[in-house]
Amino acid sequence: MEISGAENVTWYYSSEKVRRGFCSVCGCSMFFDPPAKEWIGIHMGAFDVPTETHAELHVFVAEKGDYYEIGDGLPQYQRIP
Repeated sequence: MEISGAENVTWYYSSEKVRRGFCSVCGCSMFFDPPAKEWIGIHMGAFDVPTETHAELHVFVAEKGDYYEIGDGLPQYQRIP
């Protein structure tokens, strides 16, 4: 399925510090946007491959499942830096 256009993104403020972007058509979570920051997080699993992107860091690592191991050498943070 291909969906494009800002009219297909619905924003939800999950807290005072962050809003989340969802696909208005299928409900897929796509974005994590802390408006006070100079960046926006993109949920890469929502997009077809190849994306030609790469990870730069891992956040909320203390809350990951015990079955999941991060071994790529990228910086790891308890919270968003």
